[in-house]
Amino acid sequence: MSDFLTAAFYQFVALPDYAALQPPLLACCEAHGVKGMILLATEGINGTIAGPPNGVRAVLAWLRSDPRLANLQHKEASASSDPFYRMKVRLKREIVTLGVPEANPNTLAGQYVKPQDWNQLISDPNVVVVDTRNDYEVAIGTFAGALNPHTRSFAELPDWVAQARTDGQPLAKKPKVAMFCTGGIRCEKSTALLRAQGFDEVYHLEGGILKYLETVPEADSLWRGQCFVFDERVSVGHGLVPGGLELCRSCRRPLTEADTASPHFVRGVSCAHCFDQTTEAQKQGYLERERQMALAHERQTLHVGAKQKN
Repeated sequence: MSDFLTAAFYQFVALPDYAALQPPLLACCEAHGVKGMILLATEGINGTIAGPPNGVRAVLAWLRSDPRLANLQHKEASASSDPFYRMKVRLKREIVTLGVPEANPNTLAGQYVKPQDWNQLISDPNVVVVDTRNDYEVAIGTFAGALNPHTRSFAELPDWVAQARTDGQPLAKKPKVAMFCTGGIRCEKSTALLRAQGFDEVYHLEGGILKYLETVPEADSLWRGQCFVFDERVSVGHGLVPGGLELCRSCRRPLTEADTASPHFVRGVSCAHCFDQTTEAQKQGYLERERQMALAHERQTLHVGAKQKN
């Protein structure tokens, strides 16, 4: 049995008192030996935490004791080592940054589509399928026929939508649109963006790609490639089996065997995507970080750059 449990969760729900939730939530996490990151905003909660299984479940139970979060859903993954060094609970304007205040998922989110019904929807030639994730995520896998906006961050999506609505572009006549992302949070907010701009038929994949890969048999799947995940697995395939990719600790991109064979790849320091974007001083700092992390792993202690407290 793995020593650590990771839980990822989000919920769009009105939390006008979100700032008051920060101290007791942080105290609950620390009391149960749980680390990670949780974001709180007026529009809801978004987080990934890890720790002893009983501790993680105690934190989730504490959150669900608030009637507004009683139906909070989460996704689990096991780990042999703690993926986080500290616990942070941050107050934000948005739990996923889009920068469009009128795109409120609590009032404007599109229609949920269950994974088992997703194939039928995206196979409809009258439906425009949009991958709302970042370019490096799309590069290793996506649904057959999906549009790639080529965004470097989620905050760039509104600009892509504005361009895609012009004459001759895929969203010009406000067609039916199906949107998806890793776990559901970005596509849910994306549908609110489109509905705020007058789109009537907008759908998003309930539970995201991860729920689809967990639910739909590979033989019936329209997914191609792997799905990037924001934990130590780096990527997963059908059945949520780890995909065997490595993560560049500098630019956070998933790396294939070909990427790690590049002369620009130095573990923990750089890869072919980012080697020319950091200074030599930064690279030396990354090398030292990698050395300290290796030493800490051997000694089963925190590395010197990590902090116990928020």
